[in-house]
Amino acid sequence: MNELIQLAQRLKGLRDSLDLSVEEMAADCGVTPETLLKYESGDYDIPVSFLQRLASRNGVELAVLLFGEEPKMNTYYVNRKGKGVKVERRAAYSYEDLASGFRQRNMIPFLVTISPDHTAGTIHAPNTHEGQEFNYVLEGEVEVCIGKKSTILRAGDSVMFDSTMPHALRAIGDTDAKIIAIIN
Repeated sequence: MNELIQLAQRLKGLRDSLDLSVEEMAADCGVTPETLLKYESGDYDIPVSFLQRLASRNGVELAVLLFGEEPKMNTYYVNRKGKGVKVERRAAYSYEDLASGFRQRNMIPFLVTISPDHTAGTIHAPNTHEGQEFNYVLEGEVEVCIGKKSTILRAGDSVMFDSTMPHALRAIGDTDAKIIAIIN
């Protein structure tokens, strides 16, 4: 079954298990009821920021929503190269959770691969979520837009920001960009 459909089913299942109406959960997570229903349909991309907000407000591990598995480790968790739990949520983005097996995380580290969007000047819709975010570029070039500011980051560059500010990324050039994104 498609990962997005599975994620949508877990989202709806959580709402049902919490005995919340569409309106209640939508209001709690800062989206419209129509948007929540789109997320639950499995036909619409669900931003990680929304899932993080939902998980944090309802005492659920983000990994449970993303991957359907309860993290088990609480002392340490080793993730071997290429073995992180992956989720393909958008055409241009691939996320690999680098610590999905660690319980009660205070931060979420992802290896994010961003494919170039060949539509000139296209940057994905800005995202917001509680907390802070740190992005470190491993490969390629990335345009980062935070609020009304935009900057280009290259391998070895990093940025940390207040993630309540609208932000978006896009790969520049013809090759994929890889970043480490740590969300708190």
